[in-house]
Amino acid sequence: MARFSTNIPEVKLGIVAVSRDCFIVDLSERRRAAVVEACRAQHGIELFEARTTVENELDALAAVREVTDAGCNALVVFLGNFGPETPETLIAEQFAGPVMYAAAAEESADSLIDGRGDAYCGMLNCSYNLGLRNIPAHIPAFPVGTADQVADMVAEFVPVARAVLGLDGLKVITFGPRPQDFFACNAPIQALYDLGVEIQENSELDLLVSYRAHAGDARIDAVCADMAAELGADGNNYPDLLPRMAQFELTLCDWAEANRGARDYVVFANKCWPAFPTEFGFEPCYVNSRLASRGIPVGCEVDIYGALSEYIGACITQDAVTMLDINNSVPGDLFAAGIAGRCDRGGYQYVPSDTFMGFHCGNTPFCKLAKGAAVKYQLIQNRLIENGGTPDVTRGTLEGDIAESPVTFFRLHSNADTSLQAYVAQGEVLPNPTNSFGGIGIFAIPHMGRFYRNVLLRKHFPHHGAVAFEHIGRSLYALFEYLGVDDVEYNRPESLPYPGESPY
Repeated sequence: MARFSTNIPEVKLGIVAVSRDCFIVDLSERRRAAVVEACRAQHGIELFEARTTVENELDALAAVREVTDAGCNALVVFLGNFGPETPETLIAEQFAGPVMYAAAAEESADSLIDGRGDAYCGMLNCSYNLGLRNIPAHIPAFPVGTADQVADMVAEFVPVARAVLGLDGLKVITFGPRPQDFFACNAPIQALYDLGVEIQENSELDLLVSYRAHAGDARIDAVCADMAAELGADGNNYPDLLPRMAQFELTLCDWAEANRGARDYVVFANKCWPAFPTEFGFEPCYVNSRLASRGIPVGCEVDIYGALSEYIGACITQDAVTMLDINNSVPGDLFAAGIAGRCDRGGYQYVPSDTFMGFHCGNTPFCKLAKGAAVKYQLIQNRLIENGGTPDVTRGTLEGDIAESPVTFFRLHSNADTSLQAYVAQGEVLPNPTNSFGGIGIFAIPHMGRFYRNVLLRKHFPHHGAVAFEHIGRSLYALFEYLGVDDVEYNRPESLPYPGESPY
């Protein structure tokens, strides 16, 4: 079966140096070459080095043609000296992909006459001009540095650029309206168009018709074999169920290929209950987990912005992600027995309100679960549909404790007025057993209790969050700034009260 990254953009970076005409052009070109070499040596990043150095508007157009003809889809504009503010901002206006701006630090005390570039000052004019023209661009946390430091900035830009490119080429495909009483899983789609994301909404009947048309597909046996190999003997509790799930996996993959249209990348947001198990004959969770492990997230319960958030995480990390409910508190005896006294990497000691259980029926990829994960049945649906009896159509979840890992819990979401808001909270999955069912883990996020009350509740976020299995807060913040999302929150320490938080 196809593996991860086929649904994720590949970033091809170019670099263009700019030079103000009253400065020595060689200074900017020499410093540009040093950045290219530092990127290669320090991070293995190959930059296409444009030979056009931009001093005027015609140079800007020529440089954009040069990098575009070279196949670049993301760009570094480098102020090797002060730089011409109008031409250098026109580069971002004319270039089709994401653009980062960085500037050169001065090199030594012996070069402050003929070798002084004044790029520290030039970066201010550049930023001002970008604002006047309302041109989005990535500006690093501190954008002035030596060649080695700029190379580090470029390395941090790559995942941000990958996410921008992914969103620019993305289509969200949905099946079915949200389940009743899950209002939070649907949201206005205007903000998708504002982001440049396309959406295609379909009926559950469309999916069912397509699924039935895949009966007897010659590829089913190969998918079954791949599933069996992934699960192993201990995880494959229902071998008879594999053909049904394989047929569904092929249905989704074929739908993506047939319906991506003018877009390069696809995610799904699908209805998965209450009618799904009775009509399809299984729960879709394990199939959803397999697609997520290949960079094609499937948002549960028609959660459009959940799927969008998952895809952002997949683009940034180039790794499997998941969607979980911020579900239930950790019992006091469990905390006391196995978590009390534990500290995060920064030395902060967890308290009970920092912990919670992240849960979903079984959509977390197998590679992110601890030993013992297996295909099981959805306990809650089994009670409702099969009266708690021997499971049949409620089988198909992938269950087990989520493996110990650093994590980032986050979400990009549209409010009812179509404005965008987001949150980013870094923490970890603890190794403690959950003693529960589903795909589930004990999460520890510093200051989670206050974050839960003053961000998630106060700002009306839904219960679903996207989970990346590494700390990507820095990349997410840079991405959300690039996208123009003004309302981005995080788990603040007590020294930084939230707006509206009681001081008592």
